[in-house]
Amino acid sequence: MKVVHTVEELRDQLRGQNRTAFVPTMGNLHDGHLALMKMAHQYGDPVVASIFVNRLQFGPNEDFDKYPRTLEQDIDKLQRQNHVYVLFAPNERELYPEPQNYRVNPPHDLGDILEGEFRPGFFVGVSTVVLKLFSCVQPKVAVFGKKDYQQLMIVRNMCRQFALPTEIVPHETVRETDGLAMSSRNRYLNEAERQEAPRMARLLNRVRERIRGGEHDLAGIEHDAQRELAAAGWQVDYISVRRQRDLKAPDAGQVQAGEPLVVLAAARLGATRLIDNLEIQSS
Repeated sequence: MKVVHTVEELRDQLRGQNRTAFVPTMGNLHDGHLALMKMAHQYGDPVVASIFVNRLQFGPNEDFDKYPRTLEQDIDKLQRQNHVYVLFAPNERELYPEPQNYRVNPPHDLGDILEGEFRPGFFVGVSTVVLKLFSCVQPKVAVFGKKDYQQLMIVRNMCRQFALPTEIVPHETVRETDGLAMSSRNRYLNEAERQEAPRMARLLNRVRERIRGGEHDLAGIEHDAQRELAAAGWQVDYISVRRQRDLKAPDAGQVQAGEPLVVLAAARLGATRLIDNLEIQSS
């Protein structure tokens, strides 16, 4: 695996390639990231991964300075996996050589709801860095995990709007054996919190089963799930059932037969904010 730190080095390595598959990350790699890279290897060659902790994605009270930077360990994991040909690990000046006067603003009806409501500007940061990385790598395919469901939709929307020649391939959420969605932030959980954390996935499964079982009162289902999570000591931002196609609430708050839905959740357990989701095919 080649490790490069500049755009010039990256382009030297990729010159003449037209089937590049790409997996952007912020590092601190876990098995979920590695699964994305394994999938990328099935869709293109060579596979490029990036590691860059993007300041624009972090709000003023979020954990940019604390975010774990584990480049040497990440390189070792990638070399042992043997799916990645080039790792692009730029510093901030390389990726943002000038003050950020140019930013990509997702449409408000997609970027300012759910995560966008609770993390203002987050998806501006995501869209800006992904567009810049796509410009550097010029991939044919890019793989994104479904755990960040809204992010996946925004990146797809951006590719469509800017006519980017990159196919966005989703990967199912990778979970621990107890159901907890893998995340770099799981390492912030203490022992008791780690035991409690799978409750979110269990609740989402219960929401899905209630809807599959024919219940139609989405507000009531959401309220029950939020109340149970709060009673267990979580600080809940949202548990919300939305349409898969646009993340809008179903018409009149009722389930329409056969409409693909997704239930999304975000809540803080102690000092750690966790997100998760499950897709639902209503009956």
